[in-house]
Amino acid sequence: MRLLIEHATVWDGSGASPFPGQVLVEGERIVAVAPAAESLSAADGAERLDGRGKFLIPGLVEGHAHLSFVDTPRGTALGELPPEDHALLTMDAARKLLGAGFTSACSAAAAKIRLDVAVRDAIERGLCDGPRLLAASPELTVTGGLGDGRRLHLHQDSFGVAVDGPDEVRRMARLCLREGCDTIKLNISGDYGTESAPSEAAVMTDAEVVAGVEAAHTIGRRVAAHARASDAVKSALRNGVDIIYHCDYADEEALDMLEAAKDRIFTGPAIGIVLARLESLRGDNSWQGQGFLERLKPLYEATCRTHNEMRKRGIRIVVGGDYGFAANPQGTNARDLEHFVTHFGFTASEALQAATRTGGEIMRRGHELGQIKPGFLADLLLVDGDPLADVRVLQDKRRLAMIMKGGARYLPCEGTPHVRRLH
Repeated sequence: MRLLIEHATVWDGSGASPFPGQVLVEGERIVAVAPAAESLSAADGAERLDGRGKFLIPGLVEGHAHLSFVDTPRGTALGELPPEDHALLTMDAARKLLGAGFTSACSAAAAKIRLDVAVRDAIERGLCDGPRLLAASPELTVTGGLGDGRRLHLHQDSFGVAVDGPDEVRRMARLCLREGCDTIKLNISGDYGTESAPSEAAVMTDAEVVAGVEAAHTIGRRVAAHARASDAVKSALRNGVDIIYHCDYADEEALDMLEAAKDRIFTGPAIGIVLARLESLRGDNSWQGQGFLERLKPLYEATCRTHNEMRKRGIRIVVGGDYGFAANPQGTNARDLEHFVTHFGFTASEALQAATRTGGEIMRRGHELGQIKPGFLADLLLVDGDPLADVRVLQDKRRLAMIMKGGARYLPCEGTPHVRRLH
């Protein structure tokens, strides 16, 4: 298949200004990019797609995906889902994400060991539509940490696996790696909804972190960390973690360490879930709602303060807002770009670069993903509107005139969150 997309305004993901241009796609790759006025002899005989009045940008990359978090109201509900049902719902989430213009996704954790792996492989084999996916393990947490939903009187699975001590961490990490996970997830800090492990506490020891990192790095895989607490961020950096999510309470020392490691690590704030929950609590005058609100407000303020500073220091930040909960459902992920502009001081171009060029890098494919260049994979969005003038245009699926992943064309299905493949 050879396709020439012509008369479009091309924004190539590099940060350069957009230009009137044309892009030639052959098979799964981009073979030529040229100004609109230039004659492309290589395009002779190619099918032509008129992009007049539209922007052509790289496909978006979700840097903090939880495809198996299937819009449930609470984490323990994920543990109640039978594996067969859960796999189908995860495939459905993959279709929603592609339908929102995200052609790649780096998972930040799965709710069961093989869910990401099975869906990743199904997408690669053409059994399911979805973004190209890097599969993650469940969240390895300590007893009482984020994701440990058990009670003494009741066995209750959640989205985490409780492991205590280096040997247990190492064994579980190896098991997940054996089953095909690309990334091991460690919950080094607690979280605002976990009474026994608050956001400000680093609950996993250095020795436990090292065990997980060594297991993954030995075979060339990566480790991602949930790290809201400053001490958790420092532990992640000291011990070789590759992707550090949240970083909300990072102090000056932690920020200096992040900056020193900025060419090695990726970060992701995941502010989407925080904002969604703040919105859902508006008008909730119950003592439970007010108590939750009191924990969320300082977290939101810390997140904004930290990520404004991280942006200024040139630390790599990816989009992805913990989508997959009832307040923050799958398929609404493009809201994150607006959040970056509104809350972190990004320009629209910088937010788009975080979702494209930096996204290609976190996928470990920066040499062929996330930009519109000859030789790169043909992951493209044709947008009816100017996302540099108003990045919110990407939240309206009706404005996605074409979604292309590896040369295959898709359209959002009207009235549904899904896509249909055209070619």
